[in-house]
Amino acid sequence: MDESTPNPQPEPQPASAPVPGRPYDVPPEPARPAEGHAPSSRRVKRRLLAWLIGLHAAALLAACVLILRARSGLPKSGEARAKALLALSPGDSVGWVSIRGPIYPSSSGKPWDHGAEQWVRRIKDLADTKGVKAIVLDINTPGGSVGAVQEIHSTIERVRREKHIPFVAMFGDVAASGGYYVASACDKIVAHPGTLTGSIGVIFEYTNMQGLFQKIGFKMEPIKSGPHKDIGSPGRAMTPEERRIMQALIDDAYGQFVAAVAQGRHLSVAAVKKLADGRVYSGDQALADGLVDQLGDSHDALMLAAKLGGIKDPHPRVRRSGDHLGDLFSMLESRTRVALGLGPIQLPLPEAALAGSSHGLLYMWPGW
Repeated sequence: MDESTPNPQPEPQPASAPVPGRPYDVPPEPARPAEGHAPSSRRVKRRLLAWLIGLHAAALLAACVLILRARSGLPKSGEARAKALLALSPGDSVGWVSIRGPIYPSSSGKPWDHGAEQWVRRIKDLADTKGVKAIVLDINTPGGSVGAVQEIHSTIERVRREKHIPFVAMFGDVAASGGYYVASACDKIVAHPGTLTGSIGVIFEYTNMQGLFQKIGFKMEPIKSGPHKDIGSPGRAMTPEERRIMQALIDDAYGQFVAAVAQGRHLSVAAVKKLADGRVYSGDQALADGLVDQLGDSHDALMLAAKLGGIKDPHPRVRRSGDHLGDLFSMLESRTRVALGLGPIQLPLPEAALAGSSHGLLYMWPGW
């Protein structure tokens, strides 16, 4: 080869192709995510950011609610308002608890879930609040499960006994069965003339679907430890012995109901049994039969409670035990679960009870 001739240069290779004799060290360009599909880590960051923003907004809203509730309990005049602020005391007031809808235990036990535990907590909180001299129970319910109703009833009796705080029950559209059971623990009962109340009794809802199951070829074959373990099964009819067992159970719970009404209303058991055949009464009829003390509205109930509590103010203040913060936390939990892809929160009782998921012994009026 002629030394004056320059060495031929190798032809340039494409950057993406391997060079002969060398390892392929140029990594391919990573594929970009499709339009509108961010990486999962980015989605998680967005959800966490949304959760933090929601939590911050919830805290601000909670603070606003507390401020508004505190302001609503102050007197209207400027001088009285200033004295109340300086004293840092709510003054004498009437506590107010609203019991609305079927009475069942909460489905999760969380403080903000609706259920008997929540109403019990409100009653106790008001009883422990300085300045609360009486409590009004604003009742609008067809009743509920035996245990949940008795939990509220015993709480009222304990507060009356230990705190010496009088209770007044105010009936709305309906205060039947378990609703009346709760009210029987109060000192006085006020009802509208058209209120539906009474329905003193117990019911066990049993459905026999054996005929339908036979038509579709479905058969239940339980393996049980005793002959009565599957009492109430929808797959078969009750035996005469099982019906006697259940009737005895109903009669026992019914006797507890009658005894509670007789004690609370200062009536004889015989007098209560004449009224306790399960029927409902109007407010007018209930007054004539001694089941309520007077006809009136929420203002009448408030004034009666103030009188029983020894409040001299002609315009007594009301201290409500609402569930604004509870509803706020429930909404925040639901939104957070959706944002994090965990699905919506399940319906708490009594909402689920309204959908027909009621079981066991019930102090309930089915005509709700």
